[in-house]
Amino acid sequence: MKQDKFLTGILIGVGALILLALGLFFARQNGSREYVADATPDGVVHNYVLAVLNKDYQKAYGYLADLDHKPTYEEFRQSFFNGSVNTAGVGVEVGSVEIKNDEAVVTLAMYYSNSDPFSSRYTNEDRALLVKQNGAWKLNSMPYNFWNYGWYQKQP
Repeated sequence: MKQDKFLTGILIGVGALILLALGLFFARQNGSREYVADATPDGVVHNYVLAVLNKDYQKAYGYLADLDHKPTYEEFRQSFFNGSVNTAGVGVEVGSVEIKNDEAVVTLAMYYSNSDPFSSRYTNEDRALLVKQNGAWKLNSMPYNFWNYGWYQKQP
């Protein structure tokens, strides 16, 4: 009889942990994944990353600078489908902003997850470059996982 109560207690504890884990998982899924005002360089970077993660390529394309050799929308979109831009397993935290005249640099913390369950993620600092065009901030460079380095390059 005493063992039955002990086993029942363990099963209830395991069940509670499973429910807690599921609750945290679903609560995190609905976290801070909302667009912000894009009047600042960090807002533009945040919204671009979110649009890419949401696969809203039309919105993401709208944040690109109008410079020489800008990719067409179809070239932009195809970069995500053919794997030349790959955001799997990458997280981004927007950091500080430096503005000089019509150019801005936004510092980013790029979080990469490892493929094995026993290793922790690692972080790399990178940056996004923006220019001000017609009163709006536009991207002209982002880290690799969110950018194809063939964009804005003269094609042979």
